[in-house]
Amino acid sequence: MSGEILAINSGSSSLKFALFEAARPETPMGIRLRCRGQFSGLGNRARLELGEGFAGELGEAHDVALRDVPPELTHEMALARLLGWVEANPSLGDVQAVGHRIVHGGATYRAPLRLDEANRAELEQLVTLAPLHQPHGLAPVRALAGLRPSLPQVACFDTAFHVVQPDVAQTFPLPRHYRQQGMIRYGFHGLSFDYVSRALAEAVSGRRQSTATGRTIIAHLGNGASLCALRNGRSVAATTGFTALEGLMMGTRSGSLDPGLVLHLILQEGMSAEAVQRMLYQESGLLGVSGISGDMRELLASQAPEAAEAVELFVYRIVREIGSLAAALGGLDHLVFTAGIGERAAPVRAAVAQGCEWLGARLDPQANAAHATRIDADDSRLGLWVIPTDEERMIAWYTAAELLR
Repeated sequence: MSGEILAINSGSSSLKFALFEAARPETPMGIRLRCRGQFSGLGNRARLELGEGFAGELGEAHDVALRDVPPELTHEMALARLLGWVEANPSLGDVQAVGHRIVHGGATYRAPLRLDEANRAELEQLVTLAPLHQPHGLAPVRALAGLRPSLPQVACFDTAFHVVQPDVAQTFPLPRHYRQQGMIRYGFHGLSFDYVSRALAEAVSGRRQSTATGRTIIAHLGNGASLCALRNGRSVAATTGFTALEGLMMGTRSGSLDPGLVLHLILQEGMSAEAVQRMLYQESGLLGVSGISGDMRELLASQAPEAAEAVELFVYRIVREIGSLAAALGGLDHLVFTAGIGERAAPVRAAVAQGCEWLGARLDPQANAAHATRIDADDSRLGLWVIPTDEERMIAWYTAAELLR
C-alpha cells in the first residue's frame, strides 16, 4: 500500500487535517506524518494554520495554494482545495483513503467502518444524540462523496473505544426495555483516550513496569471534557454517557445535572425543550458560571471573582469524578492530562493534583510549569503525566487497517 491517508476532524467552523503515509505499522505512533494543519472560521472569516510537516519538501513553493484562503471558504471548498493541493504536489503520493472522526456510532457501529450510502444514512439518524458534533463530522463525508465518489472513506467512532466496558458501567437504572432500545452509557472522546493510553504505555516502558498498563484515569480537558478509567489500556468507565452532555462541566456545556432540575425548568419555569437544550449545550459550563467566557485561557487571565468561581467549580467536578472512577478501578496508578486545557493550563493541573493528594499525588511544580511529560514529584505514589493527544493519528491508523481488509 503506497500513497497517503488523509485524516479529517471536522467541527462547526473548523476542519483539522493531517496527511500520513498509507502504511499500517504495529502501533499508531509508528505511522509517518507528512503534514498537518487546520482551517478555522469557515464560512465567514476563514483562515489556515499550518502545523508540522510544512517545511523542507513541503515548503513555501508548494503550500502557497493552500495559504491563499478566501474569507468565505466553506467546508466543501476547503476539502476541494486540500485534495487539489495534495494531487498537485509532486512530493506526495495519491490519497488512498480519507478517515473521519465521527462522534457517535450508536448501538450498531462499534468499530471503524468503511462508509457507503446506506450506512451514511444510518449515521445521520444519530444526530440527535450528538447535536454539536455528529452533523459536522458527517458534513465532509457528504462533501467528499460528491467531490471524489470513488475515494474510500472510513468512519472512526469516539464511542467505539468504550464498547468493552462491563454491562454494569453502561446501564442506566431505567426500565429494561430502554436498554434494549440502545439507551445506554456510550462514552466519548474515545479516539483521544485510545491514543493517549498507548502513548502512556510507551512513556512508562522500562519504568514502573507493574503499573505501566494498570489502573489509569485519562483527563481529556478541552472545550469538551471527560474522564476515562482504564485497566490495562481498556475502558472500564467514563464520565460521559448517552450523550456528550453528561459528566464534567465543560466550556459551554453543563455536564451532569439533577434530571429533576431539567423537568422543573420545563414544567415550572415554562422553558421549551429546545430552550433548555440550547442552555445546557451552549450557554452553561465555564461560560455560564463565569458570565465571561468558555475559554479557560481568558478565565485564568481574568481578575474577576466570577472567573475564579468558574475555574474552581471546573476543578471540583474533575476531582469528584476522579474519586468515582478510582473506586471503579479499585485504586489508581496513573493520572494523565491531555487536550487543550489538560496540556496547557498548568494552574488547572496543579489544582487537580492537589485535590488528588489523598490518592498519593504529589506534584513537581517546576515540571508542571514547564509542561513536562512527567509532572509528579519523586515521592508521588501516583504517576502524573501530560501527554498531547493525537486523534488524527488514530484515525489514519484505523483507516489504514480498513484498506488492508
